[in-house]
Order: sequence, then C-alpha cells, then structure tokens
Amino acid sequence: MSMTMSQKILAAHANVDQVRPGQLIMADLDLVLGNDITSPVAIKEFAKFGIDAVFDTSKIALVPDHFTPNKDIKAAQQCKMMREFAYDKKIEHYFEIGQMGIEHALLPEQGLVNAGDLIIGADSHTCTYGALGAFSTGVGSTDMAAAMATGKAWFKVPSALCFNLTGKLPPWVSGKDLILHIIGMIGVDGALYKSMEFTGEGVASLNIDDRFTICNMAIEAGAKNGIFGVDGVAIAYLGAHCKRTPLVFQADEDAEYERTYDIDLATLRPTVAFPHLPDNTRTIDEVGQIKIDQVVIGSCTNGRISDLRIAAKILKGKKVNPTVRTIVFPATQEIYLQAMDEGLLKIFVQAGAVVSTPTCGPCLGGHMGILAEGERAVATTNRNFVGRMGHPQSEVYLASPAVAAASALTGYISNPESIEE
Repeated sequence: MSMTMSQKILAAHANVDQVRPGQLIMADLDLVLGNDITSPVAIKEFAKFGIDAVFDTSKIALVPDHFTPNKDIKAAQQCKMMREFAYDKKIEHYFEIGQMGIEHALLPEQGLVNAGDLIIGADSHTCTYGALGAFSTGVGSTDMAAAMATGKAWFKVPSALCFNLTGKLPPWVSGKDLILHIIGMIGVDGALYKSMEFTGEGVASLNIDDRFTICNMAIEAGAKNGIFGVDGVAIAYLGAHCKRTPLVFQADEDAEYERTYDIDLATLRPTVAFPHLPDNTRTIDEVGQIKIDQVVIGSCTNGRISDLRIAAKILKGKKVNPTVRTIVFPATQEIYLQAMDEGLLKIFVQAGAVVSTPTCGPCLGGHMGILAEGERAVATTNRNFVGRMGHPQSEVYLASPAVAAASALTGYISNPESIEE
C-alpha cells in the first residue's frame, strides 16, 4: 500500500510496515512538549500515576513562554510548578528566563527537532516542526501526561491533502501570505484531521522561516499536521542546529491524497485575514482604508530573524504613526541577539516601536499588548478569534511582517509596496 510522508513516519514509529487512513496506532515518541499553560495540568495528572520518573529525561521539553516573564501571581505559581517538576524529574530541556524563547521557534533552534521525528506537544501549534520533515501535532494535557510517563501516544492515521507549489513568491509576499491564501481557499475546517503536505518545484524557493510559518498555521485549517519534504534547505538548517542524522521519509509516487491543490506562488498578493477567523481573507488590494491602533510583529508564527529583517527594511529611517502602538517580539534569545548584532533592534526603537523579550503574551491576550474595547490590531500572529488579543469587541487582522510594518507607518492597513524604501 502506498503512503504519504506523514503516514510513513507514523508507520515507522508504530513499528509496522504500513498504515492506512483511519487506523488507530500506538507510536513511540521522539519528543514531548509542554508550556506554562498546559504543563501544570499534565503534571497534576502525572502525579496520579504513582510513578517516580519520566520515560526519558532527554525527550521532554518544558518551556514557560505564554505568561512569562510572570505577569501575575497565578502565572508565577504555574511556572514554579513546572520548574520544580523539571528539577525533580531531572528533565534536561527546561527553558526559562535567560534561556527561554517562544516554544515553536526555540525547539528547532536548540536542535531538539529532526527530520523523521514524531513529536507531540500540549499546544496546538506544535505542527510547526513539519517544516523540517517531522510529524508534529498538538495534544491535550492528559495526553502529554501519559506521554511523559510512557513515551508513547495513540494516533488515528490521517488522510492527506497535497499542495503542489510552483513558481516563486513576488517581492513583499511571504509564507504567511501563502498560508493565509490557502486557509482562505479551503476554510478553517478544510483540512480537518488531515495532513497538509507541501510539494512541488516551488518549495525550493521558500526559505526555512517561510516553511515554519506555513506549518505553524496548518492547525488554522483544522489539520492534524503540516509537512514539507526534506530538501537542501531543511538539511542546511538541521546541519546547523541538530546533531542527529536526519531520517528522511518521502511520499510514494502513487500516494493517495484526498485532493491536490495547484498553487502558482507568483500569482499571490499580500493577504490579510479579517476578524474573526483566519479564513476571512482578502488580498491587500481588497482591504480598503482600515484604521488601526496597534501592530504586533513576532510570535511563533513570524518572530524569526527573516521576519524581523523584513520589518526593519520597511521601518528603517522612518517613524511609526504616533497613534499606533508598535510592539516587536523576537521569538528567542538567539534571534534577539542576532537582531541586535544586525542593528535591527536599533531600527525598531528609532522608529518608535518597543522591543520585548521573547513571550507569547500578546498573541493570546495574556499580557504586553492587550487590546481595549473597539481597538484594532494588525498582528503577525496566527489567530484572530473574538477576544483573542483582549476585549471581546476588539479586532485582530492577521498579516505578514511586511504588511504589519507598513501599517505601523501609516496608521491603517497598508500595502508594503506603497512604502518608499
């Protein structure tokens, strides 16, 4: 029986020759992830098992990133619970203040993700790691607890959709625009419990950060996971970060996909997702003049170095509109330092933006960027549900770093092509 990339990874980790869509399997895990929102629940459940040790101290990662630096007493208590659990169980990969980053940027950077891995995380955007040819997906906290104890998890094998990419992205168009285009095309449930597999000659033109962004938002189409084949771009990233040998799985030539979508990258335009769903998309040419109050550039979706470079290219030598609060969040400490070395942070500050330590805070309306009633934000984050970044009557418009930076300058949602360099 022919299989897709995702199905081959699942079969290998279930120690079987083949799997089929809908089949239930028990599979061995390469990594289990939790953050400061989901891990405390898992830790409490783990305690009920009555066991003293996790399955492998090197295959669990705990990252307090959502409400850190601690925003209040409850957040501090959550992180304290994680910290004590990590020290007590001798978990090797615990990242807090000074070492921390936004989890889905941090783990690949730290070399904890490899091609061919099977990874679960108690966070829905764990699907990010498919950019490196891993099968990664989000789970609930109770699943995380069981996985920390056993090193295994149940999976229902997903069917798959194929996205055949051709051509190259135009200037000022990025992976964020591509995934917003796709979600707008198929809907927020268009890939429900399916694998989104990205193939075609156009993949070669996407840098690794584009691929991280695309896989990160696969969940916004309802997907179980998103995944790219392992090519030279992925191998170069892995070679620079991961000490393990990549395990490459390729889809069979006759692999079965429920549907194949052909997308010419050259035809795409900067794209914006209007409130209150990621599939409510319009190209920048259809937006009109929408006044905004805040811009957020960062998150696990678009807080990597290439994202910051794009924003800085637009903001350099200019001033953000005085009515727009502009907040920049490098996704990890390493990215922060690189942006500092390249002079990007100076560009942001001189433009009138603020630069924060890595945190998920504003993305989920946690802290450091909360919206008031009636306010609008352009954000490079991944969700724009009702109340996502603050007051239920605020609005979030999802966009690329280029659109976000251009909008910060003008005070309304703007086309980066219209900003003079």
